[in-house]
Amino acid sequence: MGKKERILLLLLAAVNFTHILDFMIMMPLGNYLMPYFHISAQQFSFIVASYTLSAGISGFTAAFFVDNYDRKKVLIFAYVGFVLGTLICGIAPTYTTLLCARIFAGIFGGLIGAQVLSIVADTFSYERRGMAMGTLMSAFSLASIVGVPLGLFLATRLSWHAPFLLVGGIGLVLIPLLIKFLPSVSGHLSGQDRPKATEVIGQIMRNRSQLLALSLGGLLMLGHFLIIPFLNPFMEFNVGFHKDQTMWIYTVGGILTFFSSPLVGKLSDKYGKQRVFVMFVLFSLIPVFLITHMPPIPFYYVLIVTGIWFVLSTGRSIPAQAMISNVVEPSQRGSFMSFNSSIQQLFTGMASLIAGAIVIKEPSGKIAHYNWVGYLSIILVCCSIFVARAMYRSQERTIAEAA
Repeated sequence: MGKKERILLLLLAAVNFTHILDFMIMMPLGNYLMPYFHISAQQFSFIVASYTLSAGISGFTAAFFVDNYDRKKVLIFAYVGFVLGTLICGIAPTYTTLLCARIFAGIFGGLIGAQVLSIVADTFSYERRGMAMGTLMSAFSLASIVGVPLGLFLATRLSWHAPFLLVGGIGLVLIPLLIKFLPSVSGHLSGQDRPKATEVIGQIMRNRSQLLALSLGGLLMLGHFLIIPFLNPFMEFNVGFHKDQTMWIYTVGGILTFFSSPLVGKLSDKYGKQRVFVMFVLFSLIPVFLITHMPPIPFYYVLIVTGIWFVLSTGRSIPAQAMISNVVEPSQRGSFMSFNSSIQQLFTGMASLIAGAIVIKEPSGKIAHYNWVGYLSIILVCCSIFVARAMYRSQERTIAEAA
């Protein structure tokens, strides 16, 4: 990998880090925000879902025009709005203000993920894309290693406002670096007639591989994020650990996935992305069951189970994203990846709402029906295997027909 490629991946990973961190910070703050604003589990799920639902809608809208512009310009525009929205979250005095600020941040955040993935897919060939996706996924791990525990520490020692101000501050530092060092990504504009808005949707609706790819991304997000919103409250109120202890779940899981993600990317490139995906999906079902049925046990057992879950959940996303990015031509990749990001954001928001509707906070403070959420997650993630296989076969037929 050349120097320019390393700088590109570093910058995109940094953007991914803050983007993911902003979303992840909200998840473990449930046991801070619920008593602070005197809100229910369902109201907390509205805050979580507000970001992802607004991001999904903005990503869907952007899909009609993002391929008409340099991907660098779109990314910087979206990132500036995202940072501003996050800073507003940091000074929000009321539940309503915070809810509105999350919607504002989500409108711009919905453009970021798709542009990052499109830039990587335009820059790296399919044979090396697993490695590049693995590097991007390591930003997720770093957000867990550094960001989430630090955010929880700041929330405990200062206030829940502090984590958002931290993310906004990092974003303010990154913006000038993106402007200076991120290269223009406009190769998709040369010699191409840009499709109209109706044609963009029509092309996707007529393409079985692309429809299956969108379904795959949505299923994975729905299955994964059913577990996340109430993980921290469950560990504190049911399993019996203090806030200072539960932050280690993210630290240990993040450290493990930070090292495992690049390795999974290389394995995907070497042994086949579909094969590696299926293997990680099947193994990931075990920790999901154990987490959502966990009785009061020693904390080091909790760290082992959740650490394995982080590795396997992140591991299945790496080959999945590489496969999804390959079902579309570069000239339409920005639009398609915006649709994909939109679907994933919407399904993430749905996951929070569904979990909030299933989970009940008992008068004693304990979380009830978390095991129901686990069963649903297992069913959905299993379905993703069949969708991935169908997508792979459909794409093979398309390639054979073109040849």
